[in-house]
Amino acid sequence: MAERLALFVTAARGTEDLLAEELKELGAKRIRQDRGGVRFMASLDEALNVCLWSRIGMRVLYPLGEFEAKGAQGLYDAVASVPWEEHLTTNVTFAVDANLKDTEHAHSGFVALKVKDAIVDRLRDKLGSRPDVDTRNPDVSVVAHLVKEKLSLSLDLCGDPLHRRGYRVRPTPAPLKENLAAALLRAAGYTGTEALVDPMCGSGTIVIEGGLIARKRAPGINRGFAVERWPHLGVRAKELLADLRADARRNERKVEVPILGFDKSDEALEAADRNVKAARLGEEIQLAEGDATKLPPLPEGGGLVLTNPPYGDRLGSGGQKGMKTFYFKLGDSLRALPGWRVWVLSGNPAFESAFHARPMARRDVWNGPIPCTLLGYRAPSLPPGSKPVFSAAGESQEVAPVRPEHQEE
Repeated sequence: MAERLALFVTAARGTEDLLAEELKELGAKRIRQDRGGVRFMASLDEALNVCLWSRIGMRVLYPLGEFEAKGAQGLYDAVASVPWEEHLTTNVTFAVDANLKDTEHAHSGFVALKVKDAIVDRLRDKLGSRPDVDTRNPDVSVVAHLVKEKLSLSLDLCGDPLHRRGYRVRPTPAPLKENLAAALLRAAGYTGTEALVDPMCGSGTIVIEGGLIARKRAPGINRGFAVERWPHLGVRAKELLADLRADARRNERKVEVPILGFDKSDEALEAADRNVKAARLGEEIQLAEGDATKLPPLPEGGGLVLTNPPYGDRLGSGGQKGMKTFYFKLGDSLRALPGWRVWVLSGNPAFESAFHARPMARRDVWNGPIPCTLLGYRAPSLPPGSKPVFSAAGESQEVAPVRPEHQEE
């Protein structure tokens, strides 16, 4: 690899600008937003700093090139033209992750197999033998992205995606990915110096990500990265990461603000409690049973309320009419919080009118395959005895329900 690397970090759609801001803070240069991620230049230590500290990124990719790949043979020939002997040896394991869009090939597994065959055949010719494939925990992860007949090949510095911080030991149905939760917090302007409340915390992702920000803890501090096992960079990467991790631990800070998570579900609270403890934030985050439509008194001084309410089916009976009733009651509850900023991730088109308030800010994002809108509201500070209200929105309209079917990216 060259001394300065041209890299690409992937992210949830709609969060690319937030990732670009984050990368600039982490020392990246020549930053350029792209669909689904951000391109930038970085030295090895800067790239490793991104792996350790990026809260919003998903994968940190080192592109090897783009190729025309028509048909199975064209795909094989394109991959075989890459000097894989510069990146792999016969003593490491590797795996191929292929994703397709508008291609002549029906299955990603077929493309991954052709890529694998081309790699091992070239290495057998150049080195006399081939490395083994390990699909579960490879030393080197090869990412193949095929759009129509254009093939992009990259190496993934991280291995497991960056959203896998290591603390989600007990998930709940349709969880919010960790990197998306961090992006929502950044969009809402959260820096860890004000109170944070999630009144529908589920498995605790939003409050945990808020706790990591408030603690100034690197999100990747307790996980490893594939680049530490690369044959030509691994030793140096491991040394640099050891220094970066030690520096990160020295600069953590004490959390001085309340971070609260509520949920009606005992199962969700049990999952959140286990995840909070796995994140080593048991002293910083408080969890309690609570109904988002009837919130208990919150700490004085205000802060940020950020939540991801159900999109459709998880409220049980009542259908779309029941959803709009719930959203209206939620609006009534959150309107009674003077001094608190309220941000809501909505995946149901009925939400905004049923919530019955006019947002001050909005952002379109994708929660996995679901198009969502992040809506920001500011509750005014009012004199004692006054009735707090948001600006009124229009009446609710009938819309089709949205199912909360979250899928892995």
